Amino acid sequence: MTAGPGTTSGVASGAVQLLPLTGVPEVPQGADVAGLLSTALEPWGGLRDGDILVVSGKVLSKAYGLRDHAPREEAVARHTVRVVAERTTAHGTTQVVESVAGPVLAAAGVDASNTGPAGGVLLLPEDPDGAARDLHRKLAERTPGVTFGLVLSDTAGRAWRAGQTDFALGAHGVQVVDDLRGGTDADGRPLAVTARAVGDELAAAADLVKGKAEAVPAALVRGLAALVDPSATGARSLVRTGPGDWFALGHREAVRAALGAAPGTEQARAVGVPDVAPEPADARAARAVRLALLDHHGAEVGGEPGSGYVVRAADPVLAGRVAARLEVALAGEGLDAPVIVA
Repeated sequence: MTAGPGTTSGVASGAVQLLPLTGVPEVPQGADVAGLLSTALEPWGGLRDGDILVVSGKVLSKAYGLRDHAPREEAVARHTVRVVAERTTAHGTTQVVESVAGPVLAAAGVDASNTGPAGGVLLLPEDPDGAARDLHRKLAERTPGVTFGLVLSDTAGRAWRAGQTDFALGAHGVQVVDDLRGGTDADGRPLAVTARAVGDELAAAADLVKGKAEAVPAALVRGLAALVDPSATGARSLVRTGPGDWFALGHREAVRAALGAAPGTEQARAVGVPDVAPEPADARAARAVRLALLDHHGAEVGGEPGSGYVVRAADPVLAGRVAARLEVALAGEGLDAPVIVA
């Protein structure tokens, strides 16, 4: 597969080749991944200067023995830094989380597909850039004098977009961002915000010739030698968390967290986790009432979505607090109903 010439930054000056690495067997724990990949590279002439090798992170997870036979929910919890959003599904609770490995993705990257005969679930390396660096070193020992880059890829969904795509989980020896800020576009206008996530683009492009169904765990990208850089930072730099993260919580989770039921907590489970499917108004309203009353004992709430709600408590201050909380909780569930204090 090839792509046409030219990009704004001059990264690609001609054709780009995506070459699948076939014939890689099932990878057991302790396998020599560098050796397996070197053999698979032989039909393409081995590694050459300027090549970029994209390898599924699952390959290293298997080789490192990053496998867990505990219930999947427990594995997810152990590899979660924080929960961003959660929904109830027919198969349990699905969470989007910031993973220990770095990326924000569903289930902390814990994967139950293509796990091989050993079963269980596969876990992401806790230091994906370190894993990429180690594999790069072992491949470099087999090809002395060759300058190449390596990307570890994984699969995830994206906010505002349907479906999944591959992204750069880890990287070594390759630029993961093509920063165009300070340059000009084709019309001569200044570029102030454009920084291409070329690490993710490399991973997604390589996935066009590899994939889970085809059992092709790696691909070679040729024609992008300008991206090969031994001093480049790893893929961790692509993860946007902290002050730069505008979407640290889902919209419902932000409301629920402000009222004391942050996602992934006992309080959230006590209140009830929203369903991934549309829910009737009375179910959402009941959850809003539970949230309003959370840790506010001594108050009562009566009513229903169509007619509104009445809050009663011996302490008028308590009643006012619960009424205010209920208004916010209802709004968080997409409901608009009057709330009064009796």
